[in-house]
Amino acid sequence: MPPKKVKAPVSVPEPEVASPSPDERRHTIIPGNNWEPAKMMIRPTDQINLSEKELGEELTRLWKAENPNAAHNIAHFSHKEKIFKHIATVEQSEFHLKQEGILLHVAGDEAKKQKEREQEEKNAIGAEEERQHVEGKDVLEDDALGMRNQFNFSERTSQTLNNGHKERGTMTEPPPSVEYAGQATQWDMFDAYMEDHERKREAERKQKKSGKGGEADKKGGEADGGKLTVPTLESTIHGAEMAHASKILERMVNQNTYDDITHDFRFWEDASDLYREGEGTLLPLWKFYNERTKRKHVTSVKWNPEYPDLFAVGYGSFDFMKQGVGFLCMHSLKNPSFPEYSYQTESGVMCLDWHPQHSSVLCVGLYDGTVAVYDTRSKKSAPIFQSTVKKGKHTDPVWEVCWQDEDLAKNLNFFSVSSDGRVTLWTLSKSELDFSDLMQLKLVAAPGAAPAAGVTDEDEASLSGLAGGCCFDFSSLSEHLFLVGTEEGRVHKCSKAYNSQYLETYNGHYMAVYTVRWNPFSPRIFLSCSADWTVKLWDHMRPAALLSFDLNNQVGDVAWTPWSSTTFAACTADGKVHVFDLNENKNEALCEQKVVRKAKCTKLAFNLLGSACPVILVGDDHSCVSSLKLSPNLRWTAITKAMAEANAKAEAEAAAAGGRGGPRKGAAPKKVEEEGEAKDPVALEVAKVEKIVDAAIKSQLIEGK
Repeated sequence: MPPKKVKAPVSVPEPEVASPSPDERRHTIIPGNNWEPAKMMIRPTDQINLSEKELGEELTRLWKAENPNAAHNIAHFSHKEKIFKHIATVEQSEFHLKQEGILLHVAGDEAKKQKEREQEEKNAIGAEEERQHVEGKDVLEDDALGMRNQFNFSERTSQTLNNGHKERGTMTEPPPSVEYAGQATQWDMFDAYMEDHERKREAERKQKKSGKGGEADKKGGEADGGKLTVPTLESTIHGAEMAHASKILERMVNQNTYDDITHDFRFWEDASDLYREGEGTLLPLWKFYNERTKRKHVTSVKWNPEYPDLFAVGYGSFDFMKQGVGFLCMHSLKNPSFPEYSYQTESGVMCLDWHPQHSSVLCVGLYDGTVAVYDTRSKKSAPIFQSTVKKGKHTDPVWEVCWQDEDLAKNLNFFSVSSDGRVTLWTLSKSELDFSDLMQLKLVAAPGAAPAAGVTDEDEASLSGLAGGCCFDFSSLSEHLFLVGTEEGRVHKCSKAYNSQYLETYNGHYMAVYTVRWNPFSPRIFLSCSADWTVKLWDHMRPAALLSFDLNNQVGDVAWTPWSSTTFAACTADGKVHVFDLNENKNEALCEQKVVRKAKCTKLAFNLLGSACPVILVGDDHSCVSSLKLSPNLRWTAITKAMAEANAKAEAEAAAAGGRGGPRKGAAPKKVEEEGEAKDPVALEVAKVEKIVDAAIKSQLIEGK
């Protein structure tokens, strides 16, 4: 039997040991025992591999108590050296926990007071226990201590969120300052005055020697004996230099007193106008009042054409039974407390007007019919020219005066109108005031009334007299045309070249016409106001009024704004000022505001600078003149309105487009601004008002049909 084959042993391959991963190399397992569990030590990834020699080295490090978050570049301005200096030492402390302690020292005052309070409480508790024991009640410790009942008492607390505080600061360079100190005795002051007086005297002597007065000065010096005249105290106090210094000091004091009003005048703009369309407001500023003019009426207010802060006010009385002296005062916005100039007249001042070229000359009309011319440069308080009975003085009050251009002989001249029916031209010659009657205001029959048989116009005028003139106005665009308002409620259009009769008569008012004013931009349009409570807008080519506004009270004055052809203001006897803008609203006023209490508004005037100084003056019958600033909605012009509409349109398009594909914000207003600059602003204003007038004429024609 053959032997069995033995199977050769099969070799099993050993499994390959995987190399440890980087994460496993960082992990070191320390086996545990019965007392401690196993631990796994993890080496950081950024740990440096050091040799045994490197591990045995000893390194020294210094730890400083510095705050790493503290600023190291703080600089402060040194007023002594006038430079910014770097601060080397910075606070390095950082408080992580700060708590007030509650421990008191036994010998301190607070500890003694606390012990006294505790002793007082013990005494009070003992007294309460004694009282209850005397009354036979059971003494409870809680009752003696005054503790609350634990069954029906509960404490509730709530916590509210405090508003976050915001700190805002700014740093500016300090203004340059110079310190100066000195000491002056009475002798120093006396010597300074004497030196100044001697210097002036020497200058006068040199001036006389250089001229014709050399011999006279020599004789005067011999007569004086060479002695120096000492100025008296009265001449020093009442001198021109002292008056000039006092005026400067007074303005400085007023500037500090009315500092808030001055800031409103310069910088205030009513922000609410952005959220309301078709409305505006008037901001009250200064009030001008003088004790000498107490119980007088403000009869006229006029701004100076050269100095925008100076204006003249006439004081008189509209009451026939309360007549007396009048006053003419010049006030300045820089000094609201007292007038710059003041003149007293024999009769009440009813009207005045500044000369447009000679800003120191103004003409005045009085209640007794006198016209006078004053020069503020003159040191005398008397007028330089004055009319008399021999020189054509009016027989009734002069209601308005107006300067005209110089004649061929370069003489100054002005017109006046009075209720005696005369429109008179006054010429300032070298020595006297010459007059010539430009027109006599004849009475006109009522429309529709038939004249009497056999009676001519001249006979009717001689029998019934002349019409009383209340106001007039000369057109600045058509020099020969002027308007006259009468006591009968009629407005007559007249001409300087043709004064035999009226060019046109406008019938619309039923009581006396107080003011007529040509539009400063358009030669067609004029306004009139009357005691019949109405203000009317006219086209001088049409006999009927285009627009009429009922203000529910007697209208004292009306005036166009110098910046817009469609904006005007009127004042009424109930103390209100009404501001209209026909381009915004043809039916109602944009602003109706009461500016005075228990007084009647008599006159108003806009500042001649226009929108650069949007201030209006309003006078009343309590001798007070109030200044008010117009809000932005009352100062629209053709250019500013077009720019505002373009801005609003561009913003609306940008909002609708969502910022993608829409017009770039600000591009359209720039284009409109360029177009506005290319066009004449006056032409735009004329086109704006004529558009409104044409629409009113068209509506009248439609109603007539």
